Formats: sequence, C-alpha cells, structure tokens
Amino acid sequence: ILYHKEFAAADDPVALKKDLLAQYRDEVANPYIANEKGFIDEVIDPAVTRQKVIRVLKSLEKKSVSLPRRKHGNIPL
Repeated sequence: ILYHKEFAAADDPVALKKDLLAQYRDEVANPYIANEKGFIDEVIDPAVTRQKVIRVLKSLEKKSVSLPRRKHGNIPL
C-alpha cells in the first residue's frame, strides 16, 4: 500500500521489498532510535525489567487520588 507505485515500476519487486523492509527495521522499528527521537521514555534491559516493575508498583502502592468536592448540585429543569 505504501510503495505501490515503486513496486509497479521496479524491475525486481522482491528485492525492492527486502530493501524497504530492512530500511523500515533500521529507521522505524528500532527502540533505540525511537528513544532518541523521544517517542518512548526508556528502553529497559530485559535483565532489569522485573526490578523496575516491582519498584514502580511499590511506589504506586499507597497512592491515593482525592477528587474535588462537587461544586454544584443538579437543579431540576
């Protein structure tokens, strides 16, 4: 769908598809490049994932959200 015209004009569409797929993996589907561009917050090493998840869940354990009081009631219309 994205490169329909390029595939139609290519002499070898299979090779073009391989090249475009490799380019996509290198430029778009790479978490380190997404991290550099600011699309994601952090790339977590699989060896420390468990410790990070436990630490975040412990920090949220005692979190409480207080909702503001209702300012207005429902008046009959």
